[in-house]
Amino acid sequence: MAPRADLKVLAFDVFGTVVDWRGGVAAEMAAVAKERHLTVDAAAFADAWRSKYLPYLLRIRNGEMPWQVLDRVHRASLQELVAELSLQSLTDADLDRLVFAWHHLPPWPDAVQGMSRLRSRYVLATLSNGGMAHLVDLNRASRLPFDCVLSVELVRTYKPDPRVYRLVPDLLAVRPEESMMVASHPYDLAAAAGQGMRTAFVRRVQEWGTGKPEPLDISVDIVADDFLGLASQLGA
Repeated sequence: MAPRADLKVLAFDVFGTVVDWRGGVAAEMAAVAKERHLTVDAAAFADAWRSKYLPYLLRIRNGEMPWQVLDRVHRASLQELVAELSLQSLTDADLDRLVFAWHHLPPWPDAVQGMSRLRSRYVLATLSNGGMAHLVDLNRASRLPFDCVLSVELVRTYKPDPRVYRLVPDLLAVRPEESMMVASHPYDLAAAAGQGMRTAFVRRVQEWGTGKPEPLDISVDIVADDFLGLASQLGA
């Protein structure tokens, strides 16, 4: 399907779609390990940490755990991982540093230029599992040209809860079909489509360091290799 001519708002997933969480976390872990004289596969560490992410969020959505912002989820899952990998020599300050690494992740090379083109025609908003302060830090550190920050913290749940996607029409004064979810994760796009949003899948082949994007097993409005390609398809 072609995007609607009355499209007004692009809502972006952030971690993995806009910024390189794996590269950023691995770089911070490598620096900490060097300072502590530890032998750690930093990329594998980042992958293992991230693998704990969705199970934690599911438990929160299901009411098995109380609501907490993503920084607290990252800290709790990091403590689990440190115990599993016998890295107890890491100090509390080291753990704080690793959690804060998620606040200054590097953008993908095409992100700022592509988003700047898109912003000439559309309102750009985050729609992310990051907390409000977290996303503000990230946007400033990476100089991301967002018009506004929409966070799951506003509804105290996590994607793919439908309440997250309804933030876009509820707060930005558009109809759902006048907005488009931009993400590299099909589950995110499927949930957005379920709330009437348009969808754009952006292939991030290095999100997990594999050279392959996540398998696209749903119908979407647009498929793009990066944000520059997305901008071209959307006439920006």
